Amino acid sequence: HMATLATFSYLLAHEKCGVDCALVSVRYGSPYYKGQIIAGADTGIESLEDIAGKTMCWVDATSTSGYIVPRVSLMAAGVDPETDLAQQVEAGSHNNVVLSVYRGDCDAGATFVDARGNVAAEFPDVNEKVLVIEESAEIPNDGLQFIAGFPADLRAKIVDAFIELMGTEEGKAAMSKAYQWSEVIEK
Repeated sequence: HMATLATFSYLLAHEKCGVDCALVSVRYGSPYYKGQIIAGADTGIESLEDIAGKTMCWVDATSTSGYIVPRVSLMAAGVDPETDLAQQVEAGSHNNVVLSVYRGDCDAGATFVDARGNVAAEFPDVNEKVLVIEESAEIPNDGLQFIAGFPADLRAKIVDAFIELMGTEEGKAAMSKAYQWSEVIEK
């Protein structure tokens, strides 16, 4: 009856079932995040158009920043991922996309901004070998959603409880550990 859904999952649930968002999470001071398209420094890729004919790494088909939004960006730049790429690789995670581009297994890839930091301790030259070609527009963070027809009085109590929980140090610590949320904003 209620869930914390990632952006794309929420959009599908909203479209198909009328699921409604009550709270949006805040991470790193923002209720939004961005995606990025990266490329190997030695690939000659300087723009989205340059990705045509190259090998592209994706996170997985349900990733908003690692698949859905960057595919739209490529199509807007005139590069059809289905027909204009030499190969597409599903890497399975943002870190794997960065490492695939770093190692030269893929020419370009899509991740959240800036996934390179997740591997920088082990690969300190990652920012020199993997360049950001383009950042996406803002993508809303995940949040707390309810099914259509959820009782309004109960919904209000749950939303108030989440807001109250996030107002305590213990609540912030628990939600940070579970979801990396630092606060929530009513939608």
